[in-house]
Amino acid sequence: MSDIDPITLAVLAGRMEQIADEMDATLFRSAFNPIIAEAHDASHGLYHATTGDTLVQGKSGLPIFVGVMSFAVRAVIDKVAETGEPQNGDIWIFNDAHLGGTHLNDMRLVRPYFHEGKLFCWLASVGHWHDLGGGAPGNYNPAARDAFQEAFVLPPVRLSRAGEIDRGIIDILMRNTRLPQSAEGDLNGQLGALDLGVRRMDELLSEYGGDTVAAALEALSDRADTLMRAELTALPDGRWEAEDFLDNDGITDTPLPIRVALEISGDRMVLDFAGSAPRCEGPVNIALPTAVATAYVAIKHIFPALPANAGVMRAIDVRIPEGSLLAAEFPAPVGGYTETILRMIDVIFCAASQAAPDRVVANAYGTINALSLAGRRSDGRPWVMFSFYGGGHGASVESDGLNHGNAPISTATIPPMEILEAAYPVMFRQWALRPDSAGAGRHRGGLGAIYEIEVLEENGAEVFLFGERGRFAPKGVAGGGEAAVNAFFYETPEGWQTPAMVSKMRGLTLRQGQAVRLETPGGGGYGSASARAAADVARDVARGVLGAEAADRAYGTAWREART
Repeated sequence: MSDIDPITLAVLAGRMEQIADEMDATLFRSAFNPIIAEAHDASHGLYHATTGDTLVQGKSGLPIFVGVMSFAVRAVIDKVAETGEPQNGDIWIFNDAHLGGTHLNDMRLVRPYFHEGKLFCWLASVGHWHDLGGGAPGNYNPAARDAFQEAFVLPPVRLSRAGEIDRGIIDILMRNTRLPQSAEGDLNGQLGALDLGVRRMDELLSEYGGDTVAAALEALSDRADTLMRAELTALPDGRWEAEDFLDNDGITDTPLPIRVALEISGDRMVLDFAGSAPRCEGPVNIALPTAVATAYVAIKHIFPALPANAGVMRAIDVRIPEGSLLAAEFPAPVGGYTETILRMIDVIFCAASQAAPDRVVANAYGTINALSLAGRRSDGRPWVMFSFYGGGHGASVESDGLNHGNAPISTATIPPMEILEAAYPVMFRQWALRPDSAGAGRHRGGLGAIYEIEVLEENGAEVFLFGERGRFAPKGVAGGGEAAVNAFFYETPEGWQTPAMVSKMRGLTLRQGQAVRLETPGGGGYGSASARAAADVARDVARGVLGAEAADRAYGTAWREART
């Protein structure tokens, strides 16, 4: 471990986190599309000069990017090895999900940072661009059979050479999006965030010197490793298994298993996903970097005091079977990666709950319900409303689950209804909590939500939905009950209809005045329902969280005597 005093280490850790946080804020305030500006689907960080390992990540960025961005930086390091040493002011850009993880909407910019003429570390920015071509506006195409049907694929290329931007690359990108103004605005925001990161690093190293900051970065990784091993040592040794399913892959209506075996031995952990479904035809595959990063996100939830640093994963062996949908190779479609990684987190939580039930929460609602409405305005301009939607979080040993939260893969926020209505020709008829959607338990899960969205544009709109949990409900832990499943409806002259694939649909046409309706899952319960206080059940019924008949079925009738 590096020899650096703890006070200096704490100060430098805070300063470097602040740099990443400020880069996040710079992009959030300058981005054009609401998925970055409002939902904060982006991230920034500092990465190791030779390995690409995550050193520091901003607290406002998505946790899933902690792991995958190290793969993105390594992809650039490999590219540099082929094309020559980097220069100060170089910037690489790409969205290839099989190299950098997640999906093609996430555009990555990677920049070397130099101190006294030597490569000190890498700075990186990733943000979810609104649209990058492909077969479905917004790029969540549930019927995609390869990456080319999802979006424009850009491998790592040098956008800037020694500070000179290659305008030709920008022109190619802008020609391959339905929303070039939004895309270029987001690109400029990411470039601005990287510029700010360079300035702040210059100030930091000018004050403390390169040797001291480098020693601090090494010490932070070593201490993250030490903390992780201490946490594992405090848990019992053993092996625990869990299984869950995806509804389908959007092409074939067949459930897809996700399995994990969690094994602890001393200060080591193994997460083995053997038995998970093979690579599928549709876009619920994920690339290997995404699978490894997902394991990190789950571990970070189970051990929340651990830092956002690659050292955490030294003690953990993540085993992903070759040929599985968790290690899909190019050009397998991966646009729906969010649904698969949420199920990975669910099974890790369920396995961990058998070893340490006080450390985990029950399953959250388990789908982002990526919904796109798109069309042309009366003046011919295209519009694309892509957003994700919330649901209930799982209950814990301490409390009921959070109502209407965002998915546990992120710290993003759900774009406000007012922002969406102002930007697009839609009206929300309903944005409400969904009664009777929470899993029962000593602590109940959080409530899902109801969203009903009417099309106002006279030219109508196309609708694309990429969701999950339409057939397999979020699970409880420690004896807790399951939550309600996901439900999607669309309006027709004959009334409300549901899609054949339950949670996925493409190319539905709505006329002006027609609507779609999402009823999202709640969270699973924690502990036996028989242990829930009758007064708590009565309060839920009084508040409309739970119907009286549903309360009788889940908790018995003792709550009726507790009413005041």
